[in-house]
Amino acid sequence: MRSSPDILIARSFGIVTVAAGFMAGMYGLDHPDTLWLKTALGLIATGLLAQGYALIRTVVRATGHHDERHKP
Repeated sequence: MRSSPDILIARSFGIVTVAAGFMAGMYGLDHPDTLWLKTALGLIATGLLAQGYALIRTVVRATGHHDERHKP
């Protein structure tokens, strides 16, 4: 079964934002008086939400419960 583009985009976006969040978090730990820690937490949370969306879409697609309008 081939993944749909929305799943691939969500996975890629999730990976990139989690990685950027960790990098910003490392910088934020060195400079605690800046907003980098809050930014890092936001990026990590956004990446995890994107990964969760991709997981749910993958499960829905694999079980065949997706909407009839989206059939190829």
